[in-house]
Amino acid sequence: MITASAWSVALIGIDGEPVEVEVAKGGGLPRIALVGLPDAALTQAKERVRAAVLGAGLDWHSGLITINLTPANLPKAGTHYDLAIAVAQLAVTGQVPATVTRQHVFWGELGLDGRVRRVPGILPALLAAFRAGFEVAYVPASQAAEAALVPGIKAVPLVSLQELCAVLRGEIEETEWSRTAPPPEEPEPPDKDFRDVHGHAAGRWAMEVAAAGRHHVFLHGAPGVGKTMLASRLPGILPALDGDEAVEVSALHSLAGEDLSSGLLLRPPYADPHHSSTAAAIIGGGARMVRPGAISLAHRGVLFLDEAPEFGTRVLDSLRTPLESGWVTIGRATGQVRYPASFQLVLAANPCPCGFSGVVGKECTCAPVTVRRYQERITGPVMDRIDIRHHMLPIRQSIVVTPESSPESSAAIAERVAEARERQHRRLAATPWRTNGEVPGPHLRRELPLPDDISPLEKALARGQLSARGVDKVLRLAWTVSDLAREDRISTNSLRIAMSMRLGTLGKAA
Repeated sequence: MITASAWSVALIGIDGEPVEVEVAKGGGLPRIALVGLPDAALTQAKERVRAAVLGAGLDWHSGLITINLTPANLPKAGTHYDLAIAVAQLAVTGQVPATVTRQHVFWGELGLDGRVRRVPGILPALLAAFRAGFEVAYVPASQAAEAALVPGIKAVPLVSLQELCAVLRGEIEETEWSRTAPPPEEPEPPDKDFRDVHGHAAGRWAMEVAAAGRHHVFLHGAPGVGKTMLASRLPGILPALDGDEAVEVSALHSLAGEDLSSGLLLRPPYADPHHSSTAAAIIGGGARMVRPGAISLAHRGVLFLDEAPEFGTRVLDSLRTPLESGWVTIGRATGQVRYPASFQLVLAANPCPCGFSGVVGKECTCAPVTVRRYQERITGPVMDRIDIRHHMLPIRQSIVVTPESSPESSAAIAERVAEARERQHRRLAATPWRTNGEVPGPHLRRELPLPDDISPLEKALARGQLSARGVDKVLRLAWTVSDLAREDRISTNSLRIAMSMRLGTLGKAA
């Protein structure tokens, strides 16, 4: 029995592992056997690849063809193995040199006429291939720009299977894809600016504190008061992603099928799924290949859930573990997939279904029991994980209380946020954490200096206004407020502001 092989990559979450596609030809009746734990889509590759090879004017072995995907104990999913299967079959039948196919990695789905089509996930796949020692990747021409983002990998663009055969035979020169212009090194300015937000001084301050310390936020107020306006501008004042963060975030978005041909994502992402989204859409999932959900697509950025009580309780409660750990683990019968999900959560909610409970000058049409049930849809454990709770006033009241002629721009706020982050990095340099929002409670209380007067915390804890987790939240917020004020330790004023943010009383007197 004659064999040949080619290489592709199996994706397990955001990680990848090289897979050797072995093809053996034998005698007997024409048949294709595919082994190595393939999923349903991959099982169908037998007929798809055969039709593509014949459609490209190439030969297919007339006897038994056995295709083995190794390591055999690793579940395989997806259509990107098509190209490697086709190449290994062409090598075993002598149509391309067998020695060449073992040295490169192949990625792409095949059309019935031999065209090479794009498949989501090429960036994390080639990152894994590079770590495994591969230097050349044959990829769909439509994904060559994304493939070229992996340093050390030579991306060879392909339009068709015929073109690949000509390259492997040496009939045409192998050309590496190259950019006409280098990818941007700095993110573009945000398209939504705080300069456009009039009034809401307390709300803008809450967002600045949230950005500086990576704190979670709950915005509460009547419809049209500006909750979405504030939340959508939060990413614009966050620091740009560094090199490793940009690669990690871009890899997640590559898995989701986003086009990264213009370069890596440099700005923190922003995800705002609709309240009708399923748990799989928010957390991640899929019938065959587990794709990242909204919480992973918001990794190192902002996840905004507008009309939060309208989301299912199961969906909201499923956020609890990722909020604590920064990861989400999705179980399947074939194993578990783990995706990073370290995001800033911003929840927004109306006071009741009609939106006007407690709003001056508006009549609420909801029964008291309806209002209570609506507010209870966001469960206590979820709310306890929120750092900042801010009640937003109608714009006419906000402008009267805090008049201003020219609101501050996002660029000016971002400078203060960056300075506060730098103070945190220096203070936490000897720890695995980088921002105040990540620091666990024991470290806050034992390793960092506490405020001189902690009696306000003790009183709030005794009255039941704060839980033990809530005390830690206040301390984290107080450190962030102090960092923005350029203080080396928590002051009495910073603690007071932090408590008002945690209890939702900041600006409420207005």
